[in-house]
Amino acid sequence: MINAKELWTRRFSEHMKETSRYLKYIFNGHIAFAMLFFISALAYYYQQWLLDLPDNFPTAVITGVAFGLFASYSPVRTLLKEPDLVFLLPAEFQLNDYFKRCLYYSFIVQLYVVFLIAAALGPLYFATYPELGTEHYLMMIGVFLIVKVWNMLSNWWMLKDRNPRIRWTDQIVKAILNVVIFYFLSKGEWVFASIVTVLLVVVVLYTYTLARQKAGLAWDLLVEKDQQRMRTFYRIANMFTDVPHLKNTVKKRHTLVQALVSKIPYRQDRTYTYLYRITFTRSSDYLGMYFRLVIIGGLAIWFVPNVWVKIAFAILFLYLSAFQMMTLWNHHRTVVWLDLYPVRQEWKQQALLQWLRQLMLFQTFLFGLLFLLQWNPLGLAIVWAGGSLFSFAFINAYVKPRLS
Repeated sequence: MINAKELWTRRFSEHMKETSRYLKYIFNGHIAFAMLFFISALAYYYQQWLLDLPDNFPTAVITGVAFGLFASYSPVRTLLKEPDLVFLLPAEFQLNDYFKRCLYYSFIVQLYVVFLIAAALGPLYFATYPELGTEHYLMMIGVFLIVKVWNMLSNWWMLKDRNPRIRWTDQIVKAILNVVIFYFLSKGEWVFASIVTVLLVVVVLYTYTLARQKAGLAWDLLVEKDQQRMRTFYRIANMFTDVPHLKNTVKKRHTLVQALVSKIPYRQDRTYTYLYRITFTRSSDYLGMYFRLVIIGGLAIWFVPNVWVKIAFAILFLYLSAFQMMTLWNHHRTVVWLDLYPVRQEWKQQALLQWLRQLMLFQTFLFGLLFLLQWNPLGLAIVWAGGSLFSFAFINAYVKPRLS
C-alpha cells in the first residue's frame, strides 16, 4: 500500500532542494543589482509614459491578451520520474491524494505571475478607464483566478488524451475564449463577458466528459511534460552556473560557423580560438542568450528617452552578456580528450579572452548604431568610447583573474 501523502512530501522536498540550489546562483548579487536597476528604470519611464497616454490606446486588447493567455497557460507539475512508469503505474488508483497535491502546488506556484501581471497592467488600466475604478479591476483579478483554476483542471483532464492534435485544439479554443472574456471585462461589458464565460464552461465540461471515458492517466506523457519543464529550468540555470543534469543540444548552423572560423589560421596556438567559436555558435546555450540580451538591451536603449539612462543600459547589458559568456571556459571541462591536445594553458585563456572582447565590442557597435539612428551624436560617442573602455577593463580586471 502506497502512502500518497508521504510520497508527495518526499518528492516535494527533493524538488525544492534541487531548484533552490540553482536559484541561489540565478539570483546572485550581480544579477539582483542589474534586475533592480532595470526594473526601477522601466517603472519610472512607464509612469512617465502613462502621463501622455493616447486616448485610443488599446488597453482592453493588451489586458485581454495578457490575462487570457496566462490563464490558458496552466501546466500541472507532477514531479514524476522515469522509474515511476514501472513502480507507480500499477498503483495509480492509490495516488489520488498525490495528484490533488500536484494541482494545489501548481496553482499556488503560478500565483506570483498572476499578481505580477496584475500589478504591471494596473496603472495602465486605471489611466485608461478611471471611471471603472479599483473595485472593477480587483473583480477582474478574482475572475482571473477562477478562470485559471478551470483551465488548470481542463489541462489536467486533457493529459489523459495521447493525441497531440486534440490537446492543441483544446488549448487554442480555450485561449481564444479566455482572451475574449478578459477583453470584455476590461471594457466593463459584463453581459458579453458572461456569454463567453458560459462557452468556456461548456468546453471545460466537454474535456471532463472526454477524460471520464479514458481508462487511466497517460503516465509517459506526464513524465515527458515534467522533464520538459525541468529542462527549461536547467537551461535558465545553466546561464549562471554549470548544470550537470542538462543535456546540451547541438545545431549545425553551417553558414554562421563558416563565417566565424574561415579566417582562423591552421596553427597550434589557435586551437581554442576555433573551438570556442564553434561552441558559441552551435551550442544551444550561448548564441541565443547573447542575441536575446542584445535585443532586450537594444529595446531599452531605443525606448528610454533620457540619454544617460540609455548609456547606463548599454553598459549594463554589456556586463550581463560578458558575465554569461564566461561559462564558455568550463563548457568542455568534462571532455577528457582535450587534455591530450598539445596546447598551452595560456593559449586557451588567451583565446577565450579574445573572443569575449570581440563579442563585447560587436555589441557596443550595435548599441552605438541605435544612437546613430536616433541622431544622438553625444550618446553615440559616449557608448562607443565608454563601451570599448568598459569591455577592455572588464575582460582584464574581472574575467582574466577568474580563469584558472
